Amino acid sequence: MQLQQLLYFVAVAETRHFTRAAERVHVSQPSLSQQIRALEKELGADLFGRARGNIALTDAGETLLPLARRILADADTARREVQELAQLRRGRVRLGATPSLCTGLLPEVLRTFHDLYPGIELLIEESGSHDLVRELARGSLDLALVVLPLPSPSPALTTVELLKEDLVVVSSPGVRAPRKPVRIADLAGQPLVMFRHGYDLRELTVAACRAEGFEPTFTVEGGEMDAVLGFVRAGLGVAVVPRTVAERAGGDLRVTPLAGPGLRRTVALAHRSDVDPPRAARELQRVLLDSMAAAGGQTASASTKV
Repeated sequence: MQLQQLLYFVAVAETRHFTRAAERVHVSQPSLSQQIRALEKELGADLFGRARGNIALTDAGETLLPLARRILADADTARREVQELAQLRRGRVRLGATPSLCTGLLPEVLRTFHDLYPGIELLIEESGSHDLVRELARGSLDLALVVLPLPSPSPALTTVELLKEDLVVVSSPGVRAPRKPVRIADLAGQPLVMFRHGYDLRELTVAACRAEGFEPTFTVEGGEMDAVLGFVRAGLGVAVVPRTVAERAGGDLRVTPLAGPGLRRTVALAHRSDVDPPRAARELQRVLLDSMAAAGGQTASASTKV
């Protein structure tokens, strides 16, 4: 049974005339009659009585008519919904991002995307790069904003570099100001407010301290970005955070740059190499790249498979 056959059947049932039905569906009358006969043969019952040139529905035809109308209506609904999705009127994007990026980079980008495509649902997963890579591999995310270099991903990921960002030291104005600029070695013995395990910023900061020959001292550890900034405001210690986060944190925090060569992180957009992201996700990627270019961020023109 084909949708075309059902369409022809409904046209004949509503016009009660084969020639007029053929004109309605824009086919020749012999072709329409042939398809109706094929449908009757498949169903094993006559659908129309054709006595003396009068076309009337048989009992089988009366039974099929509401079902055929429903099937055709469902097919039309499916066609419209797929077209709407293709035109970015509906759909969803599952985006993962590290907490610092959710605080700093994402809000304005997502606002721009939502203004362009208000029908697209945005689902955000906030976690560290290691967890986000795992969720990408599982197919639970369409895209993820991660910090390079990545842990060994499986399956292979394609990454598009978005920006390179300096890290800075934030402190409360109520505590003694760090020297400007701060050297990593100056953090030896300095009370630090530290992120939880699995946080990219934690791993980067701890690795930099160990490279200078000391273990960092934590006064508080285990927090997310908002909690860390709150602990710093309370004077519990200093923290190393991305510059974009520090700039958006408000004027109640002192921001001190790190002495050269300093610390930088590379932010990239990642997706699975073996699966094309949905149309809406590809459009979000375009908005991200355009936003970075407009902001003067350093972007990569080519993708990298890792």
